[in-house]
Amino acid sequence: MSYKQSGKQGSLKPSKSAGWKQSAAVRWLLLLLFVLLFYFSLAPHVLPETYDIKQGDISEKNIVAPHQIEDVKGTLKAQEDAADRVETVYSNVALRSDNLIGQIFDRIEQLNQDDQVTTQNKIDIYRNEIPGKYAQYVDNFAKVNAGNGTYSSTLMEEMVKVVKEQQYTIPEETFYKIPNLSLTELEEMRTVAQDVVRKLMGDSLREAETARMKVPELVNASSISSRTSREIVQELARFAIMPNKFLDKSATDEAKAQAKKDAPPVVYKDGDIIVKKGEIITPEIYEILSDSSLLQDKKNYWPQLGLFMMSLLLILGVFSYLDHTGVFSSRQNKYNNTQLLMLWLIYFITMVAMQIIAIIQTDAAFYIGYLAPAALGSMLITLLLDMHLAIVSSILFAAFGSIVLNTNQNQLFNYGYGFVIMAMAFAAIFSIHRASQRSTILKAGIMASLFGSLSVLSLTLLTGKLDQEATMIYSIGFAFVNGLLTAILVIGLMPFFEVTFGILSALKLVELSNPNHPLLRKLLTETPGTYHHSVMVGNLSEAAAEAIGADGLLCRVGSFYHDIGKTKRPNYFIENQSNIENPHDTIDPKLSKSIIVAHARDGVEMLKSYNMPKQLRDIAEQHHGTTSLYYFYHKAVKQAEEQGIEPAFTLDDFRYPGPKAQSKEAAIVGIADSVEAAVRSLRNPTVDQIDSLIHKIIKSRLDDNQLNECDLTMKELEQIAQSLKESVIGIFHSRIEYPEEDKSKERLA
Repeated sequence: MSYKQSGKQGSLKPSKSAGWKQSAAVRWLLLLLFVLLFYFSLAPHVLPETYDIKQGDISEKNIVAPHQIEDVKGTLKAQEDAADRVETVYSNVALRSDNLIGQIFDRIEQLNQDDQVTTQNKIDIYRNEIPGKYAQYVDNFAKVNAGNGTYSSTLMEEMVKVVKEQQYTIPEETFYKIPNLSLTELEEMRTVAQDVVRKLMGDSLREAETARMKVPELVNASSISSRTSREIVQELARFAIMPNKFLDKSATDEAKAQAKKDAPPVVYKDGDIIVKKGEIITPEIYEILSDSSLLQDKKNYWPQLGLFMMSLLLILGVFSYLDHTGVFSSRQNKYNNTQLLMLWLIYFITMVAMQIIAIIQTDAAFYIGYLAPAALGSMLITLLLDMHLAIVSSILFAAFGSIVLNTNQNQLFNYGYGFVIMAMAFAAIFSIHRASQRSTILKAGIMASLFGSLSVLSLTLLTGKLDQEATMIYSIGFAFVNGLLTAILVIGLMPFFEVTFGILSALKLVELSNPNHPLLRKLLTETPGTYHHSVMVGNLSEAAAEAIGADGLLCRVGSFYHDIGKTKRPNYFIENQSNIENPHDTIDPKLSKSIIVAHARDGVEMLKSYNMPKQLRDIAEQHHGTTSLYYFYHKAVKQAEEQGIEPAFTLDDFRYPGPKAQSKEAAIVGIADSVEAAVRSLRNPTVDQIDSLIHKIIKSRLDDNQLNECDLTMKELEQIAQSLKESVIGIFHSRIEYPEEDKSKERLA
């Protein structure tokens, strides 16, 4: 069976304003409040404090570095000092002057054997060629080694310069002696000269004269017996000996550059005093404060913009979850502004709690940060609003905690704290999302403690800091205490939110469904028929509500109390009339109507006197809406006809005062109430009769406009009808007549 209604199909309630709770303007304001809460909570941790101070002023207080600040000029000076402390680099050059000795003796041997050259010409040749070979050897050496990269060009230039400056001048008489040397003498002299030069040039020589002074001793100790030969060898060895250690400008510059690079920067660490109280602000200090954006007139507003953008993006993520099609759409939203305000307050309490822990946390005692009860907000949101919203919020709390609890000022986030917060929050959420009693909160706190401790242990193992046993024990201990502290705070705060915002949590509903509640005991003892009826309505309405995604637990508990007003006059309601006459048979129909309709009003007053939640009072007041009491109306019309008078009343005079159902849950309880009473009146109902009866009741409410003020859709009504049919068949199974075909199948089964 399908339902039809004039006008638009879909929602039975036109879209209209519901005051500030659904106001888009208020929702925009709440969005701004969320952003400001996040911004100002993080500002002290990420934005530096600024000072109104000028050069030459005397500081009225200590100015402390909010983070690590580099003194640029001080760093440059430290680098220059480090470079100045670098000693000049001298490099050794393997000149192999013994090769020069060999070249000289080769020329002497060649020329001395030439009989066609006179002695005088030989003297002149030696006087010119031998000194020239020195310069030629040095130049060739520099050219070859600079070209192949063995030595740097600057080092070779320095070598050529110094070696030529220290060149030894051979005495004139030596050139007169050389032409008279025989080949045998030259061979012996060559060996000795090369050995002496090679030995003396094996040491590092910045001054060649030092080594030249040792030549006579070594030559005299040689095998040369001729005095003239020894003198010539001494002079040629002195000539060949040259310095081999030179100033290396390139290496010196590299060493200075490396010293500058290795020089540590001059910094003010986080917490270091830049300016002491009473100290004069010098130009240098003023420049440091200015470069670090610590002066109000030099303030850098980019960090503020970045923090505002980050706050906005994070909060928009939460609001986008609240309404997938747009937070500020005109359609009915799942979360009204009252719930958003409560969400803001939960965020506020959670962030303040983390701020308090951050205040007592220090760099040395960083593990105190694991005591921050970030899971507090996640547990409250799960209990009071929605589990999935709690998961989204936990991510935001993790981001917040990783900034607020971060003790390392060189990085914005400390992902270790974020990881621990998420682990504890998720453990608490999945442990508590189906909570049915207060003790479940404590169990969730224990689970948060266990997962928090394990997450801290995993971080310790990853970082390899197992040698710091005390720190590890403190960290794990604080994380464990965190979960228990969170559970205590949640238990203490739950009643505040329930009373302040009129929240009817699942825990509260379960408590109110206890048969030992005074009102339910009164209902059971004074009106057992009504109590049984209420329990049946609770079963029917809970299943129907869950079929469309409404609050089934609220429907069940609301059903338990919806007819509590009947306890004032129990005998006037048929379910309580056992073995007694119906008092309505002897009284005026109008009086009967007044007694019957009064039970809704009486129920509300009784619920108020027991401080019952508004949602339950609404169900008691609205479950009949403004429906008519047809029985008493027709009875009054019949009496008027019998008396021969024109009725002075209409059907509207025999209606409940209302209001009509304002929520899905109130409407479902009202439909289930009528269905249960109608089916109970049937002796042996069939499945078709039940199906027809349920659709008839729903259609009757539709035609009477009883569902116009709740947001049930036609599709949901069909789902409700199907659920009620299945529930009724399950409850009254033994009384239901099945078709023959079904009976045959049942017998076969």
